[in-house]
Amino acid sequence: MKAARVYREPRIAAMLLLGFSAGLPFALVAGTLAAWMTRSGVSIREVGMFSWVGILYAFKFIWAPLVDQIHLPLLTRKLGRRRGWMLFAQAGVAAALVGMSLTDPAGQVITLAWLALAVAFFSATQDIAVDAWRIESAPTDQQAAMAASYQLGYRVALLAASAGALVIGGTTGWPLAYQVMAALMLVGIVTVLLVAEPEPLSQPMSETMVLKNMTPMSHPSRWLDEAIVQPFADFFKRNGSNALLVLLFIGIYRISDMVLGVMANPFYLQTGFTELQIAGYAKTVGFGAVLAGAAFGGVAVARFGLGGPLVFGAVILAVTNLAFAGLAIAGPDVSLLVLTITADNLAQGFTGTVFIAYLSGLTNVSYTATQYALFTSLMVLPGKILSGFSGSVVEQVGWVTFFFYAAAMGLPAIWLATRVNHWFATERA
Repeated sequence: MKAARVYREPRIAAMLLLGFSAGLPFALVAGTLAAWMTRSGVSIREVGMFSWVGILYAFKFIWAPLVDQIHLPLLTRKLGRRRGWMLFAQAGVAAALVGMSLTDPAGQVITLAWLALAVAFFSATQDIAVDAWRIESAPTDQQAAMAASYQLGYRVALLAASAGALVIGGTTGWPLAYQVMAALMLVGIVTVLLVAEPEPLSQPMSETMVLKNMTPMSHPSRWLDEAIVQPFADFFKRNGSNALLVLLFIGIYRISDMVLGVMANPFYLQTGFTELQIAGYAKTVGFGAVLAGAAFGGVAVARFGLGGPLVFGAVILAVTNLAFAGLAIAGPDVSLLVLTITADNLAQGFTGTVFIAYLSGLTNVSYTATQYALFTSLMVLPGKILSGFSGSVVEQVGWVTFFFYAAAMGLPAIWLATRVNHWFATERA
């Protein structure tokens, strides 16, 4: 109970709301958009290919140095570096969502794709700034609490953007659903206006450049070195011979979950479930399960450290995918749907907390935005590339074989997680 009092800290409460703002756009260019397109008569192959929109999240490390260094006119002066970029990105997400609401998926698929890309770009930019704010606003001993608070807000947003949007889309219409989601971005905008700009825990390299008024235009070669080269060089220097394996581990840890994720809503709809059933059972029950999983993940890290929970998380991510194969065989059985979604979301919540804590520990606060963006980019890139082919795989082999394929994608992550656990054990020894 004494440890739980950390959640009464104002910055940790603010992290809950910023997590909501960060999580809201994600489903709207992924599973929820897939449901809208499926109902609009778009082919399953094209629905799967739309998951490539999410690849933008995997390349956010490219412009993360700009978020670290560039001052936005007026916003940076009034709000500060992190808050200014957060507000800019949130406004961009809201505007692009309104644009999507005015588009017909069946007749304007190219326009919809461009607007979805805009949502993903501004959402990824928001992630860069929010992650930097989170890491810089709290000491190391509060980072797990910050991660858990972020996870809770993120998952509440996913509930709103999935179950909430499905209910509105299935009853009133999909354009209104996306307009309501755009309005919910006000949660993050108001939070940014109320929170304080963090004071970095240590003097970042970038602050030296800011004090010298160094910009990409005034000193391009030196700016590139200090803003881009040095953050990556620092990571390899600190991790030595394990650096490449660490990066590979980050890239494949959640790959099985991502390969399956984009096909979940189309699978439910083609199996015979309605939007209301998906919202009522799959999303709301899943929400409680993901919160339980996140809480269990925090307890597991506190009790066992990071190594063991990372291994356990890799195992359950792969195994729970097999439950979808059972549902595909059984057909539209509501009780089996609830059981499958509960297991899947428990796994997602657990691994989410554990993996965020792991990535935060890898980050040097001197290069917060750039390094964390690199890690989260690697986390989604392989999965997003492969998930774009998920619709084609389903067309070729059917749902049951597809789910076994998705589960098998998790086997390399399990092996690498055991290696990471060994490294942690060696360090403790």
